[in-house]
This record gives sequence, structure tokens and C-alpha cells, in this order.
Amino acid sequence: MKRKIYNTILNWKKESNGRTALLIEGARRVGKSYIVEQFAKENYKSYILIDFSKVSKEIIELFDNYLDNLNYLFTYLSEYYGVKLYERESLFIFDEIQFCPRARGAIKHLVADGRYDYIETGSLISIKKNVKDILIPSEEEIIKMNPMDFEEFLWAMENVTLMDFIRECYSSKNELGQALHRKAMDYFKEYLIVGGMPQAVSEYKETRDFEKTDKIKRNILNLYREDIRKHSDELNLKVEQIFDTIPSQLQKHEKKFNLSNLDDNARYRNYESAFYWLSDACLINIAYNTTEPNIGLGQRIDDNSLKCYMFDTGLLLSMTFNEQNIINEEIYKKILFDKLTFNEGMILENMVSQMLVNSGRKLYFFSRNNREDSAETMEIDFLISDNHITSKHNIVPIEVKSGDRYTFSSLSKFTSKYNDYLGKPVIIHTKDLAVKDDILYLPIYMTGLL
Repeated sequence: MKRKIYNTILNWKKESNGRTALLIEGARRVGKSYIVEQFAKENYKSYILIDFSKVSKEIIELFDNYLDNLNYLFTYLSEYYGVKLYERESLFIFDEIQFCPRARGAIKHLVADGRYDYIETGSLISIKKNVKDILIPSEEEIIKMNPMDFEEFLWAMENVTLMDFIRECYSSKNELGQALHRKAMDYFKEYLIVGGMPQAVSEYKETRDFEKTDKIKRNILNLYREDIRKHSDELNLKVEQIFDTIPSQLQKHEKKFNLSNLDDNARYRNYESAFYWLSDACLINIAYNTTEPNIGLGQRIDDNSLKCYMFDTGLLLSMTFNEQNIINEEIYKKILFDKLTFNEGMILENMVSQMLVNSGRKLYFFSRNNREDSAETMEIDFLISDNHITSKHNIVPIEVKSGDRYTFSSLSKFTSKYNDYLGKPVIIHTKDLAVKDDILYLPIYMTGLL
């Protein structure tokens, strides 16, 4: 399946020309190994893939004992894997590099040698125990791989034209029209249900069977729980608590993560490392409460107030309806055809968070509760910085709305109080694009274009 990150890797190869290695971070099963091996086959004369999650001990020991004798190291690996190496035409893939910190530390010497190119893939990369004994190489470029975005999902469904038209309508601020909006929303609801994990998308593409696709997603969730128990050490109970309560936390009207649901005496400082662990593992997207909608949103945040979103909405949906490890096909069909009553708002908000992260945004929201002055009580789902800076700071408030009727009380109070800081507010909903009363109403499938 076509992935946008492929072109990013291609640009690295052309611009780096062997001067740096590339590290691709991302959650497990997000497609890192697949895309890198595909890239190797199409852009190098030969390649060697070393999967450190299952490699033999003798390969691990090579990186301990022979960094001062690279000729022997390369000869041994060439013979062991049965691959002939060609200077400047061969690639080494260090897969799941977090299981061999010494190999990551060796990147400095391997890049300096200059004979071959190196791509590392991994999750849990920045967990302290995986890097505490090595010097992080400055010769390493890092990029993050996310689940498939909506356009990549469309490509997988063999529709290569719809997103171009959506992009054109967004640019001109024109509606798609009833027929094409309905078509776009039908695709988007499929994307929302299936999610962006390549294995799940592939299964759905082949079978169009939600139940079989859901089984793939539940297997992935079980894999993550095994990782948590195996690799989070003394944090594992707290990490698993946070992970498993994400759906219930997001179902609340006010979606800030409430630690009291885990423990009546819980304090954020006691769970901070567990949140970081999940974030480093790329399993969650954290949104922070910014205290003022000003330039540098991340400089004014309330460290004790955050929202915790699942990194893939398809997985969140499986968690939400996964009470007995069995998902009925009919549940997903009812969601697809708007026949099921459930908290759709939490799913849409999670999807918006996912799409903003996929487009390179950091997540911020605004929440203030003043019991003495209701005019000061307001909640804005997301804040982003407009790319076009003018005399205003152009902070864009974003509200996510589900259903046909919704109010704007928080948005009205927010825009009134901070008007000098703000650009045009955005309402993300399931209807077509519109501009009314200086508010941009954006169909949810356009979120990634903001």
C-alpha cells in the first residue's frame, strides 16, 4: 500500500548521500518494517535486514566486539545473511533497534565509514532504559511514522482522485456538493471504523468484512498490552490502567483525563512517567491545556490538565465495543449507516486529534472553570497556530461537533475575550463546507488540511 513517508525516505537518501542514518519511530504494526523493506528493494542493489527483536545472540555481540574492525563486521553479516554488499549501493536495515542499543550507538562509526546506508526502525525508542548506556548519535535523522491518513486509506481503496478534489474545495472554500460530500463521508466512516493500521486496512480491502478486520485490530491491542507488561517495568500497572481507561475517559462531556477514576488519591506527578511511557511508545496522543491563546502555545500550559487520545481511532472503536472479545458485524454497519446511538462525539474528537498529529500538529486545548463567573468558564477542543501570521497572532480555535444541532457558548465567550489573538474559528462537523458569521464550517475529512 502506498504511504506518503516513502517520499520522505527517498528525499533523505538523495540529500544525505550517506552522511546520516535515518531513524523511523512509530508504534508497532504501523508499517515501518514493510515500507523500509519496500524502499530497499526499489532503491538499492542489495540490503540486509537485521530484526533485533528475534536476532541471535552472536549478531548482537558483533556490535559489542567488532566496531573497531568494520571489515570483519561487514564480511560476517554478508556471509550470515547470504547477501553481497556493494559500496554506496547497499542498505542496512536495523529493525526494532530498541532491542539493541549498542547497534544504535554504533551508527556514528558506521556512518563515518561511509560505505553503506543505514535505516533504523523502532518503538519505545526514547525510554530511558533503552538509551542510558549509549551516546545518541548526532548523525541520526529522526522521523515519525503514523497510522495511514485518510488520503492513504483512499489510495488503498483504489480511489486516487477524491482527495485531490477535496483539497481543491478546501483551498477555494467551496462546498463539495451533496453527492460528492456524501461519497466522501461514506469513505470517511469506513476509515473511522477500520482505522489506519495497515494490516487492518489490508484485511478490509480484501474482504470488506468488519468482523474480520476487527479481529486484526484486537490482536494488535493485545500485542500492545503484552508490550506494556513486558517493557514498562515498575510502571506497568499504571500504564495499563491509563491505556485501558482511554475510552471511558473520552466518553465524558469534559474529556480531560481524570486520575481519580484510577485511584481516589491519585496525583498527576505519580502518573506522569506512565503518560510519557505511552507517548514514547507512540500509543497515545496527548493534548495539553494552554492557559493563554498566544504565540508559543506550548510555553503556557497547565501540566496537570491534559487529554489522552488513542493514536488510532479504529483501535479506539474496537476498545469501546470490545466487552466480550466479540464484535458483531451489525454494530459497525449501524455506525456506517448512522443507525446506532452512541457517543459519536468522542470518536470524532479522537479522529480530529489523530488527523492533526498526522499533519504535523502538536495538540493543545483551552479549558477554564470559574465557579464565581460563568463568563470565564469555557472549553475549546483544540487550538492551532495559523500558518499566515498577520498583525494578530492568528491562533485558531477548533470545536468538534457531532449531530445536527450544536451550540457555541464556549466559542462565543472565547472569541469575545481573546479576539485580538485569534484567526477565523473553525467548526469541524459531518456536513459540507460552509463559511457563515466569520466561522469556517469544515467537514471532518478536511481536518488534515488545516
